[in-house]
Amino acid sequence: MSDSPYGDLDRPPLHEAALHRALVRPDGLWRDVRVVEETGSTNADLAVLAREGAPEGSVLVTELQTAGRGRLGRPWSAPPRSGLMFSVLVRPAVPVARLGWLPLLTGVAVATAVRRMTAWSHEVEPAEDVAVDVRLKWPNDLLVGERKLAGILAERVDGGLVVGVGLNVGLRAEELPVPTATSLAIEGAPLSDRAPLLRAILREFATWYREWVALDGDPERSGLRPAYKQLCATLGRDVRVELPADERLTGVARDVDESGRLVVSGPSGDRAVNAGDVVHVRGTAG
Repeated sequence: MSDSPYGDLDRPPLHEAALHRALVRPDGLWRDVRVVEETGSTNADLAVLAREGAPEGSVLVTELQTAGRGRLGRPWSAPPRSGLMFSVLVRPAVPVARLGWLPLLTGVAVATAVRRMTAWSHEVEPAEDVAVDVRLKWPNDLLVGERKLAGILAERVDGGLVVGVGLNVGLRAEELPVPTATSLAIEGAPLSDRAPLLRAILREFATWYREWVALDGDPERSGLRPAYKQLCATLGRDVRVELPADERLTGVARDVDESGRLVVSGPSGDRAVNAGDVVHVRGTAG
């Protein structure tokens, strides 16, 4: 492939100035949008900027991420301009007990934007006519069927939170790092330009975030918990949850409670977990 960012016409570059003009408004959430050609991790870089006083609403996007991490420290990488890899900095004034909803909020925002932007017809509700039926796997992976489309990682830093998203957009089948992954291109989405998708995701995030913060982080009154549950492919499934200290929990994923924890109904009754690696074993989502 050519060294020029236009060498692969299916993967046009992102333009920082255009994104800044489209997203940064005096009364909006987004204060700064930066696009870099390459970095190890947008989360790590934005965390440094946060410690240096970067404002809430800072966004860092990269065309190539070489040391990205998913949940449990797993690597996340993709060829240049084949995905959306970005991080946002927020400083939500909500009770600490409700901060766990932020990555779930991000999942709802990304899934909703992807569903809308990949709809074959924008004249109908995305739920009725979508090119890519994106669902959420608790807590914050995006799936198409059982294949991973995107991952989300939230990290606390100096009174704020940095939330990173890695979304496969133009990744081709032969470029998949694992066979359990997928991309919008592989799923046949009528979308190749990442810029409109990034704008849609950030606008959707801002809408959910501002409502959630305005209601003191209440997941019920803000509509966040019902929205998450509606999109969640984990609920109603038989699951195996790999917990810390080599503990394993099996049962049916029954609910996502008001703290954002997954409620699993197992042999000893219901148990709510706030961390763990979830495996969908079998069963039908309900």
